[in-house]
Amino acid sequence: MNEAVDQIRKRIEPLRQEIIQHKVYESINDLDDLKLFMQYHVYAVWDFMSLLKTLQNNLTCTSVPWFPKGNADTRYLINEIVVGEESDIDLNGNRKSHFELYLDAMKQCGADYQNINTFTNTLQKSGDLKTAFTQANTPLAAKEFVSYTFDIIESNKPYLQSAIFTFGREDLIPSMFHSIVSDMHQKFPESISVFKYYLDRHIEIDGDHHSHLALQMTSNLCEFKTEYWKEAEEATVISLQKRIALWDEIHHEIKRKKEVSAN
Repeated sequence: MNEAVDQIRKRIEPLRQEIIQHKVYESINDLDDLKLFMQYHVYAVWDFMSLLKTLQNNLTCTSVPWFPKGNADTRYLINEIVVGEESDIDLNGNRKSHFELYLDAMKQCGADYQNINTFTNTLQKSGDLKTAFTQANTPLAAKEFVSYTFDIIESNKPYLQSAIFTFGREDLIPSMFHSIVSDMHQKFPESISVFKYYLDRHIEIDGDHHSHLALQMTSNLCEFKTEYWKEAEEATVISLQKRIALWDEIHHEIKRKKEVSAN
């Protein structure tokens, strides 16, 4: 299994570096730039939660009557991650999911959160992603990012769901971005404190500990099945490519708005 993990890591390393060193981070120079970033990124925060809950549904018993399901170690791994992601604490010690915490950060800094609210409200009522995308006027790259995640969700293959969760999500926000946000927080603490806290929690909760748990979960699911590991590798590559496309579109939009403002 270690060889299979090493193979995936070797294959995706150029893509990971492209994401970590992406020019979008350098383009975020003020609050307006950060607001725009958040209006796109919030879709990735939301679909992360959907992917997480899919794993919990597939790997544990979430129905009644209850029966033991799957491997107890895997049940433990996903349940521990869910606790941290779905019921963390905010700045005031109140229990909130990371998605709700992100919405609080958007509200505090003045980012437009109406589109993501329209998206989730419409989806909750209609159950149809396409309808929700249309009603919310979801940006193209965000729509394609979420759509691919749901393709994997609907594959009913937990080992693929775990793979893109493990290799495509956990540690892709670089230290450069944290530095940018920290600098902004010094200038605008009343606007950035919740977002800075969100990032700090991301490091503390989603960093080494959750990454280790997720990797063990993926290893448990793929076991020694070569075809599973190969599928997992291909799914992870596409997931990272979708992330790069999302970052590309955010960077393009920030640049475009600055050019408009300058004229």
